[in-house]
Amino acid sequence: MASLEHVLAEVLKKVNPSDNDRKKVQDLARTLTEKVEKATKENCVKAEVRIEGSVAKNTWLRDCPEIDVFMQVPTTVPKSEFETVLLKIAKKATKEYKQIERFAEHPYIEAVVDGVWVNVVPCYKVKAGKWLSATDRTPFHTDYLKPLLNEKLSQEVRLLKQFMKGIEVYGAEIKVGGFSGYLCELLVLNYGSFIKVIQAASDWKEKTVVDKEKHYKTTTDAIKTFEEPLIIVDPVDKTRNVAAAVRKDKLYEFIGAARTFLKKPDIHFFYPLETKPLNRKPLVDKIKARASTIIFIKVEGSTPVPDILWGQLYKSQKAINTIIQQHDFNILRKTVWSNEKNLNIFVLELDIRFLTNMKLHQGPPLRNRLACEKFLKKHLGADSTVSGPRIEDGRWIVNVKRKYIDVVELLNEKLWDGGRDEGVAELVSKAVSETLQVYVNEQIVDLYSKDSDFAKFLTEYLDGKPKWLK
Repeated sequence: MASLEHVLAEVLKKVNPSDNDRKKVQDLARTLTEKVEKATKENCVKAEVRIEGSVAKNTWLRDCPEIDVFMQVPTTVPKSEFETVLLKIAKKATKEYKQIERFAEHPYIEAVVDGVWVNVVPCYKVKAGKWLSATDRTPFHTDYLKPLLNEKLSQEVRLLKQFMKGIEVYGAEIKVGGFSGYLCELLVLNYGSFIKVIQAASDWKEKTVVDKEKHYKTTTDAIKTFEEPLIIVDPVDKTRNVAAAVRKDKLYEFIGAARTFLKKPDIHFFYPLETKPLNRKPLVDKIKARASTIIFIKVEGSTPVPDILWGQLYKSQKAINTIIQQHDFNILRKTVWSNEKNLNIFVLELDIRFLTNMKLHQGPPLRNRLACEKFLKKHLGADSTVSGPRIEDGRWIVNVKRKYIDVVELLNEKLWDGGRDEGVAELVSKAVSETLQVYVNEQIVDLYSKDSDFAKFLTEYLDGKPKWLK
């Protein structure tokens, strides 16, 4: 335990804000509140402006404070104005700062102010349970947690957040599919401390249920209500699973990291070492040593806001996987990378690039007379028939010619027009039709050498294990 205590003490030094940090953030929050209030009045919008999120609940991390400024508007405001008037107000209040338009259920503005991330978000001022938009619950979350999180528990939340950041499972946005800040707060509140959350998580199974306010009589009732693998019932809304965004892979990553950390605590779970990209020759050597086929599908062009982009990328990735698998190629591993600006790369690792020219196609058993007649009519003397038909083990079989034996040829033909008919998402499809390039194995080296972020990504991909596993 001495080692564990030492690690946690070191992390707390890094994550706990100093008095100066707190003053800077509080002053900025006050300034932003005034700017948003002024902008709402200038646009004749009645709104209650509140600070929400980790700053309001005193759970923010020292090196990445985020200020969430919420505009609570009357329910009489049309929802269409969230994308017009209220978005205009958010932009006006942060006009002198770098802005990024984000999208949840509706658009909102993210800005960087003196190194601090700021979100200006509209929501409706409603009664509990009468939600009209996804963000309406947030003020209720703040009001629920503020009285319950003392300074000690706030520190425990910071430990959990930094641990999740370090193992790359923090963030409920589509790109990550992990644990939100609110979810971290609820876990600490339920279990009592960071280490107790880690101990509990190391034993989690699918369909673990946390229902702090006992909204459901039994865990079975909660399991019947929610389909996700981890169920954390929202204390302010029994119909919502706070962990709904947590993908299975991120849940399992957290469980695995928790078990490993308990056995051997290390600060690198919280602050992983920076990845040093391989040089060109070691990169090529490592790719060749795998003796597999790594396909890189490069797509360029301007991209939508990140939340929409990643939804489109993941949908397109599934479509590309389906194309490959339907033509008998075996995918060993798959992922997607993006710089969220103008470059997206789908990565698929296959066992082989080229298939044999023919494949075995099973026909019906002889007992099915009508089906046998149809099978023979289709394949006997057909151009696609290489060998057969013949009877084996009581059924007709035939060897047929494959349409595609080269996966690169397959992808180029199926995606040349964007692949929309194959299921590629609309915005990605447009970029694919205009900029598609397919690389195999070491053909990626030139692009690798030009983009340091992609180089780090590919180095980590080839290493193939999480940073926290030594």
